[in-house]
Amino acid sequence: MIDNQECIQLINTAIIKRKEKALDTTYEERLSKVCQSKALKALSVAITELAREENISYDQAAIQIVETVNELDQVWTNYVLMEGINNIKSMLKGERTSETRQH
Repeated sequence: MIDNQECIQLINTAIIKRKEKALDTTYEERLSKVCQSKALKALSVAITELAREENISYDQAAIQIVETVNELDQVWTNYVLMEGINNIKSMLKGERTSETRQH
């Protein structure tokens, strides 16, 4: 039997290897496709407009846009997660209620 520390190292290594296999290695093709997209061109316009309106650099405008989109993504991720947790709690509460009634 392997000791706990060795087991942890093996599990961590397996997790990392699994993630490596799951990576999409066609990133160059994907990046090229995204860079040629109309959506990215629209972001370029947005960056230019924000920089002009706020009198900031293009870098600062791009960072603000990315941070805003990331924040929206995080808010919705948290919302969906909490909805799922609440649904699970409700289901478990319902199971406990029905178990109590059966006893």
